Amino acid sequence: MTFKAAAVQMCSGVDPAGNAETMAKLVREAASRGATYVQTPEMTGAVQRDRTGLRSVLKDGENDVVVREASRLARELGIYLHVGSTPIARADGKIANRGFLFGPDGAKICDYDKIHMFDVDLENGESWRESAAYHPGNTARTADLPFGKLGFSICYDVRFPELFRQQAVAGAEIMSVPAAFTRQTGEAHWEILLRARAIENGLFVIAAAQAGTHEDGRETFGHSMIVDPWGRVLAEAGAIGEEIIVAEIDVAAVHAARAKIPNLRNARSFVLDEVVPVGKEALQLDPLQSCL
Repeated sequence: MTFKAAAVQMCSGVDPAGNAETMAKLVREAASRGATYVQTPEMTGAVQRDRTGLRSVLKDGENDVVVREASRLARELGIYLHVGSTPIARADGKIANRGFLFGPDGAKICDYDKIHMFDVDLENGESWRESAAYHPGNTARTADLPFGKLGFSICYDVRFPELFRQQAVAGAEIMSVPAAFTRQTGEAHWEILLRARAIENGLFVIAAAQAGTHEDGRETFGHSMIVDPWGRVLAEAGAIGEEIIVAEIDVAAVHAARAKIPNLRNARSFVLDEVVPVGKEALQLDPLQSCL
């Protein structure tokens, strides 16, 4: 149950065809280094701030240039190729932030639409409203592969531990976190979130990232990462530009970690009791006296 996994770091531009060519070059290199599972970042096909411009180049899932190239590459190289996500045109005019997993025969195993939309206002004035253009998914998904059970997430999903926990309880041994983290949020939280999700669920985390200053002016954090079930970083990329990281994944380490700390098995249901003080007198009590 040991295999080589690769995370491909990119700095995607606005042209899907050009990004597909870059993806192909990097995936071939990853396969040449022995990787049989290769993951690309969120928004592999286009990082484009201008929503009108983005819509003008998008296709549906059957005709998208990245999707077609990924299927061909998986078959050519005999690997499991996971397009972390790419923007896909929906019939309702919205966009799907959709990941695709292809098998060694080139056939699509499954896809996954990002569930949690990145609607945030950051301290430096940076503001994002992913829900204004993208349609959120509503289905978590795992895939049984020959080397282990793979769970899916995309970028902002990593901040929602219940998504990871449900997949871990369902048997996921590896979680994918392809991302395009902003530089600001990445500096603050990227590594700690990935390591926390790995530790609390006793599984491997593979996170291919976008990195650097993009054609549309966006800055992404990079630092693609592979983390083991004990929270150790097995491989990490740099902050800027294209890179490939590879690590040996031994799925037996998942079961060893879960045997040592069986928190998935030890979890208990509980109720939340919210205590609300009554009257001003209760609010003014000394904290120590209120416990007596």
